[in-house]
Amino acid sequence: MSIRLENVGIAVRDLEATISFFTDLGLTVVGRDEVSGEWTDTAVGLDGNHARIAMLQTPDGHGRLELFEYIHPAAIKTEPTQPNEIGMHRVAFSVDDIDAALAIAAEHGCHPLRGVANYRDIYRLAYLRGPSGIIVMLAQELHPS
Repeated sequence: MSIRLENVGIAVRDLEATISFFTDLGLTVVGRDEVSGEWTDTAVGLDGNHARIAMLQTPDGHGRLELFEYIHPAAIKTEPTQPNEIGMHRVAFSVDDIDAALAIAAEHGCHPLRGVANYRDIYRLAYLRGPSGIIVMLAQELHPS
């Protein structure tokens, strides 16, 4: 059996704002749809499932995010995930210029949770709270090979 990561799915409050955030960081929208019906009820496990979705891809072609905004059932607001909570809580991106990436994020009102850290002079990295409370990690390799 072979296996590969297809995408990471993230439910969002505002699909357009979230698409804008990630495309400004360099991802590309590769597909959009509005889905509903028996097949989505079965796949997702929610009766009456109806959502607007967008698939975004990283420039290298390997990473994908599937963003979805629920029309029905209504999205459930939760407290933002904290970095130490068990379960999936962040999406991480390598960037070639973390300062430029953080400037783009700031244009969307998104700022580092605490600041930019230096990990053993290998990476500069920061966690920030993106649209819909998504934790996004940005990492810049200091000495790329």
